[in-house]
Amino acid sequence: MNAEEAQTVKVLLLQHDNGYRQLAAQHNDLDHRLHELSDKPYLSTSEQIEEVTLKKRKLALKDRMEEMARAYVDVHSPPS
Repeated sequence: MNAEEAQTVKVLLLQHDNGYRQLAAQHNDLDHRLHELSDKPYLSTSEQIEEVTLKKRKLALKDRMEEMARAYVDVHSPPS
């Protein structure tokens, strides 16, 4: 799947798949919090731990979203 196809699948899933939309919203929330943390000149120890945890959660969400996109393509692509 090339970048254009991936973007098309993402748009379709955002429009029609509630589970994908929820994952995307969570991913966006984590991204927003990570930007808040990165704007700080100094992170406390607890904020550093939070940053690492958020990055791991965000990556896990991205992996799940990619998995859903691949499954969508597998189901909706014509047989070879």
